[in-house]
Amino acid sequence: MSLPQTQGVFAEQQGKIAMPRRLATTFVLAASLVASPAAAGEGSFEAALSEFRKLHRAEMRRSGIVGSSFYFLRDGSTVVADHWGEQDADAHVPVDARTIYHWASITKTMTGIAIMQLRDRGLLALDDPIIRCVPELAAVHNPFGEMSAITLRHLMSHSAGFGGATWPWRERDWQPFEPRSWTQLAAMLAYTEVRFRPGTRFSYSNPGIVYLGQVIERLSGEDFEVYIDKNILKPLDMHASYFDRTPPHLLRYRSRSYHVREGKRVAAPFDVDTGVTVSNGGLNAPLPDMAKYAAFLLGDPKRQSAYDLVLKRSSVEEMWRPQIAAGDDFTQGRMAETTQSGLSFFIDQGRAVRFVGHNGDQNGFRAYLSLCPDQRAGSLLAFNTETRGVENNASNRATAESRIALATDAFCEALAKPPTVKAKS
Repeated sequence: MSLPQTQGVFAEQQGKIAMPRRLATTFVLAASLVASPAAAGEGSFEAALSEFRKLHRAEMRRSGIVGSSFYFLRDGSTVVADHWGEQDADAHVPVDARTIYHWASITKTMTGIAIMQLRDRGLLALDDPIIRCVPELAAVHNPFGEMSAITLRHLMSHSAGFGGATWPWRERDWQPFEPRSWTQLAAMLAYTEVRFRPGTRFSYSNPGIVYLGQVIERLSGEDFEVYIDKNILKPLDMHASYFDRTPPHLLRYRSRSYHVREGKRVAAPFDVDTGVTVSNGGLNAPLPDMAKYAAFLLGDPKRQSAYDLVLKRSSVEEMWRPQIAAGDDFTQGRMAETTQSGLSFFIDQGRAVRFVGHNGDQNGFRAYLSLCPDQRAGSLLAFNTETRGVENNASNRATAESRIALATDAFCEALAKPPTVKAKS
């Protein structure tokens, strides 16, 4: 028995998209279809899909989320593609398969893959000191010893000792969206400090990933965006994916983004540039492209020779080995006390399923990449509205975005259930 095939307003079939529009209050109902069906746990999967769609739509209506898309993959194929709402609340443009979302910190997984590529090519070792590639970091104040003790592995696992997630001026009206150049960050290094002994605890650090971006640029001799495009995006046929400013031919598909504050929706800046922090959170992509990325991460013996040109399977799985406990940080992973940090990915053990992934939030966008490798499945979830700023406490699990994201667990749990054996009469 195969998973059901359903049809909605937007149908993705044979690479074409039908585009009639139908409004439901202030929302536009977009397609929910199941393509390339895979057999396994059909009844429980169908029930999980029905419940998830109800929750997804109800939470969006309740909280004022403007637009969202959800994909579920199984055995390398997209089996659920669901779009709901609008990519532009003023022009009433509906979200669909072409809508381009900002994926924020999910970019960090590509930065980690680039580091692993350079490692596999013999250009670095994960336990190399960061100052070997970025000597300017020697200016950082480190009360625990020499900066040579901080390694690339520490930065990839957020255990290098840099406290605080990002830069202090991000919420100011006068701020640049992010630092525009490396010289701006380098000038602040002498006023930066290591806050705990490297390797002893987790502390999410956006600057740490920017330092890894510098490693990639200096060893490859190419801008970060160029390197990732050549070595990840193009080999995976992610041709509508890019960093920062949108090229003109894709601009009409670029989603706008919003914040909900005190019950009011406020538009965020449109089509921003992440500057030198691009390795930390600059990726923009539509869901079909991200599905190709998720399929690569999950692996497929039939495609492995092509996937190995990006990163060999053993190196991908090496990134999923726990490095340090991250359960004190409720902004990352699945926001649980059991969360662990791998190398540029977070790992969680659910009730019956191991989850690997990353989330992202920036400029009104929220995004979730959640894989259950043991079931060869995973999900992608994107929102163009942030209903509340991220805080480091368990209340993050109660936001509409988090409630919807955590509800995707049910899909992998359904696939993990053993088949029901009917008793013989």
